[in-house]
Amino acid sequence: MADMTTPHISTSSVSRHFGGLIAVDQVDFAVPRGEIRAIIGPNGAGKSTFVGMLCGRIAVSSGEIMFNGKDVTALPAHKRIRQGIAYTFQITSIYGRLSLKDNVRLATSWRWGSDEAALENSIDEALHRVGLEDRMHQMAGDLSYGHQRLLEIAMGISQHPQLLILDEPTQGLADSEIADFVTLIRELGGDMTILLIEHNMNVVMDTADQITVLNLGKVLATGTPDEISANREVQIAYLGETHA
Repeated sequence: MADMTTPHISTSSVSRHFGGLIAVDQVDFAVPRGEIRAIIGPNGAGKSTFVGMLCGRIAVSSGEIMFNGKDVTALPAHKRIRQGIAYTFQITSIYGRLSLKDNVRLATSWRWGSDEAALENSIDEALHRVGLEDRMHQMAGDLSYGHQRLLEIAMGISQHPQLLILDEPTQGLADSEIADFVTLIRELGGDMTILLIEHNMNVVMDTADQITVLNLGKVLATGTPDEISANREVQIAYLGETHA
């Protein structure tokens, strides 16, 4: 077991090539245990490809990924889930013809084995935390897109992960739902490490302990929200673009 000084998740010279396209280029990255880390950058910066490699859904072309001090570079996604990594997709991935409760059940049943009471408690708690407990028997396909995003977060939370990776989680959420999401992430930050890919800079600035900026597949900068806001290179590459 890694001690508290070991990064919870880290990469060393991680790259991903798609033919002649270099999507992620020699990225070194480290997140301490319990941190909320935002990953931002322009469209095409390599953000989703990078976190896809972290969770095992995309194979690395080169480099190394460490989780809890262990090399997980070659582990497939389902084994990384069992190691404690949960991931929500940029595009919703739910079972529309199943209820919300059954969606969460499918996501977390592996964790509880024959302990049905613990499974039920985990499902109810996860739906409660995202504000969907009153809809648990509704068909998931009948939800608005924003509520489908929240259901996916509940599916991740229900696994009680050590590391939760959220890819564009506020996409499709109303302003009131975004405010609730910010509160939720702050609460979850005390229980787990969170990686957040997000274009909504208000959300990033309100939730992140540290921000990593990717541009053209490389790390452009890492720092606190104040440091990133003041970084001239980041302003030129990304922040200026978003506020133009």
